[in-house]
Amino acid sequence: MAAEAFKEAVPTEMNKILAPCLSRYSSIRYWTQDESRFGLKTITRRRLTLKKVKAVVKTQWQFKACYLYGVVEPLTGELMIQDYDRVNTENYQQFLNDFSQNYPNDFHVIQTDNATFHRSTDLVMPDNVMLLYQPPYSPQANSSERLWQWSKGEIANQVFANLDHLKATVKELFLSKPKAFFASLTHRNFIIDALQKIGMVPAVL
Repeated sequence: MAAEAFKEAVPTEMNKILAPCLSRYSSIRYWTQDESRFGLKTITRRRLTLKKVKAVVKTQWQFKACYLYGVVEPLTGELMIQDYDRVNTENYQQFLNDFSQNYPNDFHVIQTDNATFHRSTDLVMPDNVMLLYQPPYSPQANSSERLWQWSKGEIANQVFANLDHLKATVKELFLSKPKAFFASLTHRNFIIDALQKIGMVPAVL
């Protein structure tokens, strides 16, 4: 299976960059990254009610939307979320530039999917960032997917007056949880194992 082969190969890929990166940066950090659409059309989920009582949920069908770009470090729960009007190379470039500037002292391996704008030849990769592409059609290998599953569940069955209201609500939602919550949410054994093998995380005895 491609996803399992990818996971097994991560330590090898990390080891390849170990010496040159540590000669310039304090440490090597591993992140997972993804984007998701958030819109004014109400996300509906089941609600608990009394037996034989039908749940009533107010909904709206506006199709205005924004896209959240997110990156999370499963080891620590550190994350960065930014909103954009669309997914494209220009916005992805800005996201990577901002990320690089926010964490300048370390070298960052960012696992992401094979979206066209992730692989664009027009991308200028920041010096302290490397993209590691997971196999096609393997979202289960990317723990940042769980950020969207959780956050969309939290705002389900709600109506937002406009995009600014939606963005503010989602921003507050991510700020309401400690890093430990996101570390638990996005934990992946293969990532921790890879970091242990290259010495970035102490091995558990």
